[in-house]
Amino acid sequence: MGALPAIDSLSLRQLIGQLIVVRSSGCLLDGDRLYPQWEADQNTLQTWVKDWSVGGVILLGGSAAEVSLKTKQLQDWADIPLLIAADIEEGVGQRFAGTSWFPPPMALAEIYRKDRRRAIALAEQMGEITAKESLSIGINWILAPVMDVNNNPENPVINIRAFGETPEEVAALGTAFIRGVKKYPVLTSAKHFPGHGDTAMDSHVALPIIPHELERLEKIELPPFQEAIAAGVDSVMTAHLMIPTLDKKYPATLSPEILTNLLQQKLAFDGLIVTDALMMGGVTKFAEPAEVAVLALEAGADILLMPPDVRGAIAAIEKAIQSGRLTLDRLKQSVTRIWAAKQKLTSQSISSYPEAIAEQQTQKIITEILEYSSRHNNISQPLPTHTASPAQNLIIVDSILKSDFLKPNCPAIAIPQSHGFMPKIIELSHWQDYNLAATLTIVQIFTRGNPFTGKLAQPLKLLRKINKKVDIQAILSYGTPYFFPDIVQTFAGHIPCLFAYAQMAIAQDYLCSQLWNPDQANLSADTEFI
Repeated sequence: MGALPAIDSLSLRQLIGQLIVVRSSGCLLDGDRLYPQWEADQNTLQTWVKDWSVGGVILLGGSAAEVSLKTKQLQDWADIPLLIAADIEEGVGQRFAGTSWFPPPMALAEIYRKDRRRAIALAEQMGEITAKESLSIGINWILAPVMDVNNNPENPVINIRAFGETPEEVAALGTAFIRGVKKYPVLTSAKHFPGHGDTAMDSHVALPIIPHELERLEKIELPPFQEAIAAGVDSVMTAHLMIPTLDKKYPATLSPEILTNLLQQKLAFDGLIVTDALMMGGVTKFAEPAEVAVLALEAGADILLMPPDVRGAIAAIEKAIQSGRLTLDRLKQSVTRIWAAKQKLTSQSISSYPEAIAEQQTQKIITEILEYSSRHNNISQPLPTHTASPAQNLIIVDSILKSDFLKPNCPAIAIPQSHGFMPKIIELSHWQDYNLAATLTIVQIFTRGNPFTGKLAQPLKLLRKINKKVDIQAILSYGTPYFFPDIVQTFAGHIPCLFAYAQMAIAQDYLCSQLWNPDQANLSADTEFI
């Protein structure tokens, strides 16, 4: 990263701009943007970077090759070096094709309960590989790890993104991830402070309430963040939550009690405080976007992530300075912390893309996580192949449009099809709209907590109804683990039931292959049998 100018040499507009991180697509062409309503086009992005001096950009979508070119373009536009961030909690491949995609963090918690040393080592390797691959394509700020304790099975947005269900699991694995990242000059972010694990509401949609008393927060929610701070995490991301025991008036993102008094003073965190995305319903329904921007800075935030109206946020902050509501010194305090973070991003020589992608070595680690975290009952006999009369491969998803892990020739489709099971894809919430053939059927369920999900749908009732219409031969579940014990209890007495935390192709291949080649499945000795 290049040299930073003296803070006192910056104009007011430059100071304000440095507090803002805008969203863009990783795609090079505007027409390829996945979410054009949230992602700036090239001309707008160039204006924000060159003329408005925004402090950073968060990228989503596109291939790693595209992102490696786009990040260089962004830094070339900028007079002040940029923070370039990405939500890559499951490795760079989670967002950008052509890099490594790991199973969700909760898979490591499954391993931790059997072999702590192995799980911690894998979490550290995951962090190290994510950092190396991030830097190779120009990303210098990893918005991970998730330090929420997911102790609410109905959580629709954190769920398997968390490193576990207890403070001990989350702290041990999250700090291991941080240690791995720290082997490279790239920033980390512990999220979502002070803890988003015990909610049944998605803050992308509305404002959840955490009703617990301080004693409970100090026992469950806060310890992982304290451990992350002790491990040297570079930034902490706020949660859009109401926590009345801490602040009855403001959500955490806008609360001086939570960000200044608790995080900075009591927990002694002196790094960057970044808001969660300010276009989320948890704050847009609380106050107008311009007011939210000012309130977040008053609360103690240093960086405003994805304000829905960038021009409006800048104007509101400028007006607050002019009126005396915010002071110039307050802005400079945040910019000083931003400078300290940017100065960690040295120009250390690193491998560029694609040389940094050690695919064979990384795939071994990913496979190890899959094997040691999977669950299944004993599969004694392979399923028969049906050639004369085709059978049915019923694939159930939360949303067909959002199921980018399903491609025409992905393993979840191709492997069963090679054995005569023809695919039929239905949505969990609309299954009654489909006519199901009364034939031999394997069922594959893909459901996990995701932003904008609203409520996590329970598939067991649907499976019971399906079982009355078709002859279910096997059930494969990918994603959230919370429904699987009930599925096993209901069906495992007479059919194979298999589970994996991940949903991508390698997980599909791993589970589907076991249905027809159980003796050849590369299972570890410690894999849990139910």
